[in-house]
Amino acid sequence: KTFAQLLLKFLGFTSWAAAVMLAVGGVSVILMHKKYRYLFQDSFLSLPGWLAVAASLILLPTGLLAISISAKKSRYQQGLLMYLLLVLLCLEISSAVLAQFYSVRMTSELQSTVCYLAYQYNGTHSRDPSNRALDAVQRNLQCCKVQNYTDWLKATAASWHLPAEKPRVPESCCKENFQCRGDLAHLEQLFQKGFVKKLKDQLHFVMLYTFWCCIVLSVLELLAGISNGLLMRHEPFHSIQIL
Repeated sequence: KTFAQLLLKFLGFTSWAAAVMLAVGGVSVILMHKKYRYLFQDSFLSLPGWLAVAASLILLPTGLLAISISAKKSRYQQGLLMYLLLVLLCLEISSAVLAQFYSVRMTSELQSTVCYLAYQYNGTHSRDPSNRALDAVQRNLQCCKVQNYTDWLKATAASWHLPAEKPRVPESCCKENFQCRGDLAHLEQLFQKGFVKKLKDQLHFVMLYTFWCCIVLSVLELLAGISNGLLMRHEPFHSIQIL
């Protein structure tokens, strides 16, 4: 009984720090989807992030409840804690499964989506949303085209509607400390690496972080449920009002 109380108190304090870590992972997923929404066509990519944020918010009162029970037992609080732990397990397992699913799925689909947008690209100053999205990605990640800058050599002047000029890279490939117009004769002014690998690495890291946060928290909540169950068993209910 004493061990169960101490463990429940420890898990209560731990849940507050865990809530912050889980919220960071959830917000990162949401912001990544918002930042690169034109590249991620699946509108449900942010769902594991929202589930993680919801779980982190529920973790705060759950931790306070666990600490309260370890200090002063209450039949109603013990029953409420069990319900909250069950809800948290559902949210976190769902978030972990979706994070793993989207990590694998979006990594495989990302390159084909980016290649299609690059093929449709027709100039830096175009008002097309997909063009603006590609320029924004290249500036944010400080990269150029899919694999590296040489991918733009395959683009013809006609595809950019610039028949009088030679093929060049978009101005979004230029480094900020230079004033260039994408001239391939001055490679030192350009970002030369592609952005697909960087984007895949970011996606994989964010999803993997969220996945392991959810898994670790699910294990801690199972321990909290077992500790609370031991306390409930030690002093069983005499009525079913808690239900």
